[in-house]
Amino acid sequence: MGNCRSLQSASKPDDHPKAKNHLGRTQFSAGLSNARLKQNGDSTSRGCRSDFGGTSSLFGQSSSNNHTSGNNTSTSFWGSENSQASGVRDGEEFPHGEILNAPKLRVFTLAELRAATKNFRADRVVGEGGFGAVYKGLIRGEGLTIAIKKWNPGSSQGVAEWQSEVNLVGRLSHPNLVKLLGFRREDSELFLVYEFMHRGTLDNHLFGRGANVQPLSWATRLKVMIGAARGLNFLHSMERKIVHRDFKPSNILLDETFAAKLSDFGLAKSFSSIDQTHVSTRVMGTAGYAAPEYMATGRLKVKSDVYSFGIVLTEVLTGVRLRKLKSFTDWFKSNLLNRAKIRSTMDAKLEGKYPTNLALQVAQLALKCIQTDPKLRPSIKEVLERLEQIEAANEKPVGYNYIRRRVNRSKVVQQHDQPDGAQLVEN
Repeated sequence: MGNCRSLQSASKPDDHPKAKNHLGRTQFSAGLSNARLKQNGDSTSRGCRSDFGGTSSLFGQSSSNNHTSGNNTSTSFWGSENSQASGVRDGEEFPHGEILNAPKLRVFTLAELRAATKNFRADRVVGEGGFGAVYKGLIRGEGLTIAIKKWNPGSSQGVAEWQSEVNLVGRLSHPNLVKLLGFRREDSELFLVYEFMHRGTLDNHLFGRGANVQPLSWATRLKVMIGAARGLNFLHSMERKIVHRDFKPSNILLDETFAAKLSDFGLAKSFSSIDQTHVSTRVMGTAGYAAPEYMATGRLKVKSDVYSFGIVLTEVLTGVRLRKLKSFTDWFKSNLLNRAKIRSTMDAKLEGKYPTNLALQVAQLALKCIQTDPKLRPSIKEVLERLEQIEAANEKPVGYNYIRRRVNRSKVVQQHDQPDGAQLVEN
């Protein structure tokens, strides 16, 4: 859960301030089968409203199970005896994404989490978000490196976002979504355990400082944004679409190979029906990344994520936090779409090592994403396809342009470095 906050103080009847208990802002049902999160004598289980609905409303039928996750605490997530949340999701990879029949999550013990982090020692903190501190941990004997989000009682987030992550991420499997391994609830303490992403956040690489910050090359930036687009496309292509609602650089994590994975689904919203066009909700998210129509009306559309993607894509080009700019659109057009100025606008950490023509194409794509009218924005699928085309052009051999010019003149060119008789023919 990233550093997100409410962007609007006004609330709707079903989002009345009194409904915001001491563990979280918005209310969710605790389980995929409309089961409630129960704790003896704990008022936090009362009146929980689901942003994702039950099993049938989002994913279809699923089996479920009960788990003990603390002293006198019965955490009911799945409601039947047929599935288990045992073991870590370490053997399943679905290249095109998959909705699991039931969450396969490990219920970590508090002793395991304390041992992994040396009792949550300060030097194990690798990040801080709206939910609380993120610790790097090691489960000894298993060689398992993990990232542990530990809830901060003073946080603006809490049980609602915790439940949202468990309910949603526990059943979604995709190469570009961060993998939730397990969870823990110990009395009033909340924990989420994820795979550890060794390269940290995109935000840190773009805006961070220090010896550990590695500037990203042009090719790596394309790779990261393509991976992020694939993750969003998976969410948007579901029968009942899911909107991330807090897409930003700090919620894009990078593994050892700089493959991107989306994280922090505490604010995600799903459509309750196939033909639904928007979700009306209290405005939440991060200022500067949230789409203008959502901020103005509270109507969350699938293309609200596309707007956020366009903002991030522009930040990837420039290395500038765009929320600091006042007249953003005018600045964009006069700098990024101007061939004479683009080199002075691109991130200096690139050291000019990028093809100007492709940078202009990415800028043009970003501008389409941030159109004020969501109808004018491309779908994330179209964005993904365009980025893949740009990446393919970026990977062409150095001599391609020279050969192409010769093809344009003669249509058929004999290539000297090809076997006898081989020809490059323009279609």
